[in-house]
Amino acid sequence: MKSDFLFELGTEELPPKALLSLSHAFTESILDGFIAQGLSFEGSTSYAAPRRLAIYIKGLDGSTPDSDIVSWGPPARVAFDEAGAPTKAAEAFASKNNLALSDLSAYIENDGHQDKLCIRHTESGRASTELFGLVINECLSSLPIPKRMRWGSSKDEFVRPVHWGVLMFGDHVCEETILGVKTGNVSQGHRFHCPGDILIKSPKSYEKQLRSAKVVAQFDERKRLIHEGVSSLAKSIKGEAVIDESLLNEVTALNEWPVPLLGRFEKRFLSVPAEALISSMKEHQKYFHVINSKKELLPAFITVANIVSKDPKQVIAGNERVIRPRLADAAFFYENDATESLERRREALRTVVFQDKLGSVFDKTARVAAIAEVLSNYTGADPSLARRAAELSKSDLVSDMVGEFADLQGTMGRYYALNDGEDKQVAEAQLEQYLPRFSGDQVPSTEVGTTLALADKLDTLVGIFSIGQQPSGSRDPFALRRASLGVLRIIIARQIDLDLNEAILIAASQFDLKEEALEKIRLQVLTYILDRFKSWYKEEGLKSEVYLSVASLNLSNPLDIDARVKAISAFSKLPEAQDLAAANKRVSNLLSKQLKNRQPSEMDLALLEEGSEKNLANAIKTLSDVSQPLIEKRDYDAVLKNLATLRDPVDAFFNDVMVMSEDLAIRENRLSLLHRLRCLCINVADIAQMATSK
Repeated sequence: MKSDFLFELGTEELPPKALLSLSHAFTESILDGFIAQGLSFEGSTSYAAPRRLAIYIKGLDGSTPDSDIVSWGPPARVAFDEAGAPTKAAEAFASKNNLALSDLSAYIENDGHQDKLCIRHTESGRASTELFGLVINECLSSLPIPKRMRWGSSKDEFVRPVHWGVLMFGDHVCEETILGVKTGNVSQGHRFHCPGDILIKSPKSYEKQLRSAKVVAQFDERKRLIHEGVSSLAKSIKGEAVIDESLLNEVTALNEWPVPLLGRFEKRFLSVPAEALISSMKEHQKYFHVINSKKELLPAFITVANIVSKDPKQVIAGNERVIRPRLADAAFFYENDATESLERRREALRTVVFQDKLGSVFDKTARVAAIAEVLSNYTGADPSLARRAAELSKSDLVSDMVGEFADLQGTMGRYYALNDGEDKQVAEAQLEQYLPRFSGDQVPSTEVGTTLALADKLDTLVGIFSIGQQPSGSRDPFALRRASLGVLRIIIARQIDLDLNEAILIAASQFDLKEEALEKIRLQVLTYILDRFKSWYKEEGLKSEVYLSVASLNLSNPLDIDARVKAISAFSKLPEAQDLAAANKRVSNLLSKQLKNRQPSEMDLALLEEGSEKNLANAIKTLSDVSQPLIEKRDYDAVLKNLATLRDPVDAFFNDVMVMSEDLAIRENRLSLLHRLRCLCINVADIAQMATSK
């Protein structure tokens, strides 16, 4: 019989930045646990609030399904002797299954091969309530918690101390020991508005009862209420709230009963760069900032309280008192920083270590400046501006503002460069050097910014690989994966025709590397960067064999690789593609076996006997002549479209021609013809790789 299920784990305040992912893992693990036990259900709802994780499952099976058990014994010829008497094997089978020896002849079945002793019986399912403790404890022990803690004298571990547990199945209260606490049907309401015990009547009444106790248990519901409340308050002052998704999730995780409140600060603070004010409000106070129709910052903020105050003005005034000195600090830092130029600050970088074996941050800027100057030949940037931007690129790291607000690195560099009277492109590059910062982020928009971003990332990649500290497993302290993906994204988005081998050698020239070490590092860095393409194209939904067909050519120009991948992806959708891929795989295997890495002799047209092999030779000659100029222009779509016309000649060849002729000269000639076909078909990508998608 089906009943509704409820489990709530009550804790001290859970980590707000991890609450949502913790809730998803919690819900998924419990549902998977029940499914693994053979239990079905009609639906589920997850709950996540600062002091609780919970799940409600509608219509959970009351027991696991009955199972048919089949126990096979020894073959009949082994179980009985020639006189038909039971042997020791039969006696063991009878004893194990509580059967009388005289009844064994009734338990003989054929397993499809021979007659064997066999017994069948139905095993009743287990009551679901017997499985609750097992499923829940396994779930909680498997949650992705980086650092667990203990409390009191208990040996149990969880992300925060556990204080109560609710476990119900229909009207039945289930008692289990979960992380050191006995479960029941007693929950807790809002810490301030409704302290004390709440007796949960049923799983179905849980959400409503908590709401009556001033707890909005559903994460998404609280998130919606906060979004609507914050937006409404911003509109009340003719503004628009900027609601960052990560901040919204964090604020949602901090509040059980959210109450948005509008506060203000003095207009004089607007003389400080908006990013600094926003960082102070967002990172330190978890406030939402407000902008006008011109996207300019307004002197207002919206906070979300976890309590309904009798005098909300006092709460607002308290928040205004808290934010005022923080904004005053930001104003002081900015004004103080502006008194010293980035060029003068650069000297302070000599004492800041980038990496023990790679020197100071000053040393890094010197290397990046030299790299950027050379890369300008490929990016179209002014070499002198690229060098200047690189020299100043890390100077804001030793400013007071970035010392207080680390997320403003680059942003403040841009403001300070403009304040110093630097070229606008040099100033913009201070910000753009860090782009793209994450998946989906924008890439640099200026030539100088593009050059600096590439130079900086290449220097880090080559430098870290040169000292043998490349990433291993999940450890990536210098964010080399992000740097590699950034290099690829910048090159492709900005259409920079740059071979990575050249780029890596340009960066490597700034390090004292011997020839053997240089070659090793070049190959390591090249392979590492190009490996990022795998995840990139996977996220774009491309089949793995599409990229592999291009990767097998061992190319090193990202712009060229991307053009080929996109062309082969479009080609793979043509009706001729699979037939050509299969034929090419056949050709590749045949040539590999017969030629064994040797080059075939020159093809002799006079030795072509069959009409179909002559037609194929003519088709290959025509396409070879047409393809070369198209390849030089990287018009790979046209090359592959032309290649599709080979399907019929190739099919006819294999239908009509015996490649492995007894005449050695003819056989060698036909292998030469297939070698030409193979060379033509790997002009863009190794399309034989596409055959794996069949």
